[in-house]
Amino acid sequence: MKQISKLLLAAALLAGTVLQVQADDKKVDPTGTYTWTMPGRNGGPDRTNTLTLKLDGDKLTGKLTAPARGGKTSDTDIANGAFTNSTVSFTVVRTYNDNSFTNSYSGTVSADTITGKVEFNRNGDVQSRDWTAKLQK
Repeated sequence: MKQISKLLLAAALLAGTVLQVQADDKKVDPTGTYTWTMPGRNGGPDRTNTLTLKLDGDKLTGKLTAPARGGKTSDTDIANGAFTNSTVSFTVVRTYNDNSFTNSYSGTVSADTITGKVEFNRNGDVQSRDWTAKLQK
């Protein structure tokens, strides 16, 4: 009976180890290029944003490319990047006419999507907007 108990215990430990290895294999990595579209200002054309993220250890870096005034695009490095338990967060700070504007992004990363909210201050009022970005392959 003792040998059967030991055998069952060993099998359970082995199964637990295999399951843990499989779980580790499925950890989400936000590294990649994502795009999403937002409605244009004042009924203008939709605006497509491109976000490039790189996770290096526990450091998240990246760049947001977005439409700018005059039909140009604006590349802005992300700041305060963090990735914990499938949640990504970062800020994007832009300057226009000597004024600084900060957008704070957060979202949950799945295999090929980031779904979350962006918060910003407009005329002294904190507002938020949903965003869903798709990984480009």
